[in-house]
Amino acid sequence: MTRNGVAVEFTDVTRVYGTVRALDGLTLQLEPGEMVALLGPSGCGKTTALRILAGLDDPTSGRVTVDGRDVTEVPPNKRDMGMVFQAYSLFPHLTVLDNVAFGLKLRGKNKTERTDRAADMLDLVGLSAHKEKYASQLSGGQQQRVALARALAIQPRVLLLDEPLSALDAKVRAQLRDEIRRVQLEVGTTTLFVTHDQEEALAVADRVGVMNQGRLEQIAAPADVYAHPTTPFVAEFVGLNNKVGAEVADGTTHVLGATLPVAAGSISAGRGVALVRPESLAVTADPAGTAQVASVSFLGPISLVHCTLADGTRLVAQTASAHAGGLAPGTPVRISIEQTEALVVPSAAA
Repeated sequence: MTRNGVAVEFTDVTRVYGTVRALDGLTLQLEPGEMVALLGPSGCGKTTALRILAGLDDPTSGRVTVDGRDVTEVPPNKRDMGMVFQAYSLFPHLTVLDNVAFGLKLRGKNKTERTDRAADMLDLVGLSAHKEKYASQLSGGQQQRVALARALAIQPRVLLLDEPLSALDAKVRAQLRDEIRRVQLEVGTTTLFVTHDQEEALAVADRVGVMNQGRLEQIAAPADVYAHPTTPFVAEFVGLNNKVGAEVADGTTHVLGATLPVAAGSISAGRGVALVRPESLAVTADPAGTAQVASVSFLGPISLVHCTLADGTRLVAQTASAHAGGLAPGTPVRISIEQTEALVVPSAAA
């Protein structure tokens, strides 16, 4: 059931609705077999991009190619795309097996071929034992697995996932995102995954593209997007950040007692604000410390320690809960920074 992935390319794609530019010159390439996650808040343009690739919406300008062929004017039913949305959209009167086989029936496959392929897909997503059940007899996570199997049964050239996990509870969401990634790697289909959940995007994608107001602000491997954001928006949206006053000179900045090189996208000189991840801060109880613990938030194996500096600046540090247990509110502490570079942005942008 594997199939070689195809390349997908958006070239300077815009989409304008009245006075709103939902997409503003999107240029993006997906390599064959790659999973790319488009990440961003509501209204950033990520779903518009997916709908244009699916043929459900038309670009105002620009073009989309799949496997080197311009599909900008090709109708949706001729694009050979598999789609999974937030709503499971299963047919309630059909069994699980018949739901998965439905697209194959539309393509004129005979009953034996439909049944065999649908059964293979249900085995792939771990639902073979439920093939004779109806949607109402399945949990939300199981229904979404059926929707995934149905999308893959037709062996699409491209798989499109639009917020497929947002209707599920946290535990099921985490399990199913890993399942989707496993299946995608096994089948090898080029995949565009749209989500507003940064943890979800970072966990499953080969590359993550962060979108804001119709523009692609950064696209890179998950670890690079997280560790090396190139714009203030990316730094803020992908994870929590502390904001610390900093001075930039000669390519370095002095932050919380450490001198660090400035990251790409930083101001070149002068006063700004350094964005520092909570996990980059170390908090140590110290009677001579210049900061004080304000509160501690227990999150299982880790805790967030909220501190106040002498100048009133509030910081959040992430640490092991075993260590945080000795940091009661009011405890004087010393805060140090443990990272290799700092993104320093203008004060007005922070």
